[in-house]
Amino acid sequence: MQGNVTLIITIALIIVFSPFFAKRLRLPTTPIEIILGSIFGYIGFIHDEHLFEVVAEIGFLYLMFIAGTEINLKNVLKTPSSIMKRVVLYLIILYTFAIVFSLYFKLGNIFMILLPLISVGLVATLSKEYGKTPWLDISMTAGGIGEVVSIAIITISSAGLESGIGLNLFKTIFALMTFLILMFFIFRTMQLLFWWFPEVSKVLMPEKDNQEQDIRLSIAIFLLLVGAMLYLHLELAFGAFLAGIFIPTFFQHKHELPEKLASFGFGFLIPIFFIHIGSSFDLRALSMDGLIYQAILISIAMISMRVVASLVFVKELGFIDAILMGLSHSMPLTLLIAMATLAYNAQSIDQLHYYSFILAALFQVISVMITIKLINIKKISKENKKQT
Repeated sequence: MQGNVTLIITIALIIVFSPFFAKRLRLPTTPIEIILGSIFGYIGFIHDEHLFEVVAEIGFLYLMFIAGTEINLKNVLKTPSSIMKRVVLYLIILYTFAIVFSLYFKLGNIFMILLPLISVGLVATLSKEYGKTPWLDISMTAGGIGEVVSIAIITISSAGLESGIGLNLFKTIFALMTFLILMFFIFRTMQLLFWWFPEVSKVLMPEKDNQEQDIRLSIAIFLLLVGAMLYLHLELAFGAFLAGIFIPTFFQHKHELPEKLASFGFGFLIPIFFIHIGSSFDLRALSMDGLIYQAILISIAMISMRVVASLVFVKELGFIDAILMGLSHSMPLTLLIAMATLAYNAQSIDQLHYYSFILAALFQVISVMITIKLINIKKISKENKKQT
């Protein structure tokens, strides 16, 4: 009981004071929450507790849900073919780089999956800070497609790691393909329904709503799709991400809804997830021989491959914005840690590489967010000089 009280108070204080530390240190709030979670976890104020793990998992899924709300499927489908071709080329370059890097350094096959992972969870935090910009719009489009590919690969890989190549793996692939086909028909059916009967969307989410029906329906969609993934034994984050896409795609009249949902998430559930991520990293592991070197090498490789691949968008964005777009994908924190944990439990990577990936994920978040901030400040300064 005493330990749980300490845990709750510590989490509450980190949630409250992280923004103040972030402002003081001129760093984003997310890495501060992770660092504080790691420090207080090392001290012993944060410990393993089932309820803490459950809430953190919900926070992760909610982060994926919020990331989905940044993507309007109708707009994605209207994306010019030239952009879509570049998105495909971008992903091909990432996976080619990962394969070459893994083979050259004689790493395991699992590295070919881990290195090119894309997660738009933290891109959503960038959107909150920098607003709607061309490089973030393309980042969300390319990242959304990339995340679907990443989660599909993770789902298949997790089945392969847990049960090997056999009947269970083919069952997982079949379930995933069936789910994607079903989701396509659901999206298409809703699109036709709202086209012929546009008032339906306003009945489900009234413009004048004093009973928070919009939030209730959003959370219901979130839970239904997560529940469907749980039933099918597929990656829960995939369901949460698709649930988020429903909101801006079919309820465009509720412009303020994604902001309302994000405010709740970033004020409560999501910080708990990041605190839990920090507490899961044992600071004593920093003394392991070669750990920091491995983490830096992984970080440089993952950031470099995305920055190089992002140059395919130079024509649409310009050089600086293309670099920013590539950097925005260099923080696959959630998926990277989830997949590294899965690989470690399946003994596909050793403890050194497991901690290296966790540390690399932290390095990437901190270094990339700071770099994006510095580049953005310099970019704004140049634009202001041109105007004057």
